[in-house]
Amino acid sequence: MRAVIQRVSQASVIVAKETVGAIDQGLMVLLGVAHGDTSKDVVYLADKTAGLRIFADDDGKMNRSVEDIGGGILVVSQFTLLGDCRKGRRPGFSDAAPPELADTLYQEYVDALRSRGITIATGVFRADMQVALINDGPVTIMLDSRKQF
Repeated sequence: MRAVIQRVSQASVIVAKETVGAIDQGLMVLLGVAHGDTSKDVVYLADKTAGLRIFADDDGKMNRSVEDIGGGILVVSQFTLLGDCRKGRRPGFSDAAPPELADTLYQEYVDALRSRGITIATGVFRADMQVALINDGPVTIMLDSRKQF
């Protein structure tokens, strides 16, 4: 499971000209689910996401998490994070999980974050989405549940 996490001052996602999810200060998470991912990957990634200390404390140091600041998280599914560009010029997506598994684990990830009391907004799984955000910093972190050790 892979995630690109951006610290944002605001973010939103639009589907069919309608805003379906929006947050103010917090995290924008693009989430890709790979073949072989399980609930263990979800637990690891949700814990890391919620606990990332990438918000400034009173001294201006990145020392607070999204939980600490009471921020929100906008989670958008993005299978293209599993794109393989090693051969040719067109990415291959054979590493991405099939949609049924990906949707299940995506929902588990959202639920795991929500269970921590974090305000969560989402996109629409498998929809054509327009994502807008203001990256604060900019701060962008990549997490991969297969690179835990």
